[in-house]
Amino acid sequence: MRRVRPGAASRGSAGRALTSVAAGAVYESDPHRAREGDQGEGQESEPGDMPRLWHVTLSVSGAEAPLDEVRRGLEQLAHDHPFLLTSRYAPDHAEIRYWEEARDLHDAAAVALRLWGEHRQSAQLPPWEIVGLEVIGRDTYHQRIAEGYGPLPATPVGVHPF
Repeated sequence: MRRVRPGAASRGSAGRALTSVAAGAVYESDPHRAREGDQGEGQESEPGDMPRLWHVTLSVSGAEAPLDEVRRGLEQLAHDHPFLLTSRYAPDHAEIRYWEEARDLHDAAAVALRLWGEHRQSAQLPPWEIVGLEVIGRDTYHQRIAEGYGPLPATPVGVHPF
């Protein structure tokens, strides 16, 4: 995808153009951000760029690999990056769950999407592709747990077969 200035036609677009649109500083539906006029005296609003916690579930899949190698690679990844909560694996797929601290969902998802590829060689992970990604806020994670659905708490922590 290429960016063009507003009003400029892109190749084959018959007069249409792709442009970037700023979303604004505060979303009306975002309960984590205070709106003007909502603050009582002496209360401070939470800065929009403060990091929050996001629960990430990354699913990868590909050609079968020896279980010993898959386990060793995931253990090495967990050793290199102790933020990983738990990993489950099988000969042809794996799931990694962890907490990510990021400014917003976009940042957390971007880090998650780079995790497997950036550490594939150093941890000697299988050449699998990312086939699933879920990023949810901390409040949503705890709400799901309280209601009895969603991802189960990551226990036991570590690398385990499915």
